[in-house]
Amino acid sequence: MSRNTRIFSDLDLNFTSHPVTGDVSMRYDENAIKASVKNLIMTKNYERKFHSEIGTPISGLLFDLATPLLGITIQRVITDLINNFEPRVKLINVRVDVSPDNNSVYVTVIFNILNTQRPITLDVVLERTR
Repeated sequence: MSRNTRIFSDLDLNFTSHPVTGDVSMRYDENAIKASVKNLIMTKNYERKFHSEIGTPISGLLFDLATPLLGITIQRVITDLINNFEPRVKLINVRVDVSPDNNSVYVTVIFNILNTQRPITLDVVLERTR
């Protein structure tokens, strides 16, 4: 019986330095994948120069009227984005709560890392910015 010894790693996008080596810190496994999923959700269309297919129209959708259709649209966009561009996860559910009083949208993404059984929850608050 073999164990899954695969380690996922990404750079810490806050660019904090490692206290011993002084290099940019790394994120591993669950934290790395959470940061990657959040980064995908926050990426605007055509923001990545050589990968213009990666991105979402969410920043523009936040200026639309807060209707039930807005929540469904954002949910569909995030579902398609994660299924297409994050191969390390198996998406379980995306919940979107539109809060017009706070001018924000609360997104909860629930997924499994491949070859694991424990569901991971990521909460993201989307707010309008200029």
